[in-house]
Amino acid sequence: MTGKIVLENLKHKPVRSLLSILLIGVPVTLILCLVGLSHGMMEDSQRRTRAIGADIIVRSPNSNFLSAGGGMSEKIAGALERLPHVKLAVGVLNVVVEGVTMGAVGLDLEKFTRLSGGFKLLSGTAFQRPYDVMIDEYYAAEKNARVGGFLDLQNRKWRICGIFQVGMLTHIVVQLRDLQEISGNSGKVTQIYLRLDNPANTRAVIDALKSDPAWAAYPVYSMDELTGFWSIGNIPMLRDFVWVVVSIGVVIGFAVMCLSMYMAVLQRTREIGILKSLGGSNAFILRIILAEAVLMGVAGTILGIAMSYGAWWLINTLLPASIPMVIVYAWWPIALGITLVGTLLGALYPGLAAARHDPIEALAYE
Repeated sequence: MTGKIVLENLKHKPVRSLLSILLIGVPVTLILCLVGLSHGMMEDSQRRTRAIGADIIVRSPNSNFLSAGGGMSEKIAGALERLPHVKLAVGVLNVVVEGVTMGAVGLDLEKFTRLSGGFKLLSGTAFQRPYDVMIDEYYAAEKNARVGGFLDLQNRKWRICGIFQVGMLTHIVVQLRDLQEISGNSGKVTQIYLRLDNPANTRAVIDALKSDPAWAAYPVYSMDELTGFWSIGNIPMLRDFVWVVVSIGVVIGFAVMCLSMYMAVLQRTREIGILKSLGGSNAFILRIILAEAVLMGVAGTILGIAMSYGAWWLINTLLPASIPMVIVYAWWPIALGITLVGTLLGALYPGLAAARHDPIEALAYE
């Protein structure tokens, strides 16, 4: 009985019902897209970091987990390579070349190949001459770039010599000397990757570096520590931002449902009076209003999930390198719970108002 009344109420005002569902779906899409972008960036960073093949990373003194900081002398790599258990030390230079997140990495390709196994080229070749650049397939698709074409980076044209498989280190790779020259970091690197003779010695080498006054100023991490850091829970600002957006979603759901249900109650005053005159209790009237809110909340969540797939397709088609996004299925029930909380809270006041209607006054209402 209740279900049939709820469905008839929704069908009676289809435009209002559809608009309410749409307005509920929008914040659900916003939440799922933000979570998908956050997880996408973290997973992309983890994947590219793991592919390097190093055991330890040493960064410049003014750096942290999120930033490589300024430069340090590339000669430090040679000093680190002479330490016990260190088999190979490779310095790289990180420079932001586009926006605030897209960076290029300058490296010695021969040394980096010994460290990681090298880049898997899909087309083209490795560096052939100064100011050659290799890019991954995502960045090539985003820029519609081809081997033999040119990119403008750091106010200079670079020839695209090769396109490599995604998932290694970064999206843009250039020769170390070229990037040092063009960025004003001659003789400097921002971080050094260490390959040990045995990964089991990782903790011993890190402890030795941290206890040595000569290396005390340099942040040292194992690659497991670095990849483990790339999660939303370990980045306070990102975590807080996600929950701010979630809170906004609850407020929007509350406001939309409160307005929608309040207008519905005003439009159905006579119908409510008829139900009460036929013996409908206050709890029955409240249950109808809340059931309608729940149904619209569920429909809005489904619509929001569908729209998040549309956003995922659009972003991964147009900006696969700059803005990696994934679908986080674990957040679907969370989004549903958030939506139901907002819609139930929003429908509570109109529902109580409807339940308090005097049946005689309601029947006389025009």
